[in-house]
Amino acid sequence: MSGADKDRVAEFTEFRQRMNQRILAEPNQVVRRFFALDTQTYQAGALDVKTKELLGLVASLVLRCDDCISYHVAQCKDAGVSREEFFETFSVGLVVGGSIVIPHLRRAVDFLDQLESGAAEAPAGHDHG
Repeated sequence: MSGADKDRVAEFTEFRQRMNQRILAEPNQVVRRFFALDTQTYQAGALDVKTKELLGLVASLVLRCDDCISYHVAQCKDAGVSREEFFETFSVGLVVGGSIVIPHLRRAVDFLDQLESGAAEAPAGHDHG
């Protein structure tokens, strides 16, 4: 991966972490509760973490949120999702969302390639997108 790709991934991760800390420093209970709900939603329950992250990835593809897609790709990778499982998940997002998902699919695969090459690290914690 190029230095620019590594910088872009590092910038995304740093910005996300910095802004989440900044947002959570505010005394707004609605925001804090939503972030907590997001974290709780992706914890193991009747569905395991891997399954929940794959669901989040499909929803993010269909909603066409690149930050969310990158985040869930990283979380899925950490949860042990294989490349074959990623592409089956990508196919569900593509079929549900239609051809408008294709540009986001390209960025998702690019981010996955960066993670697999070691150029990127998964964002820590679970505060969506």
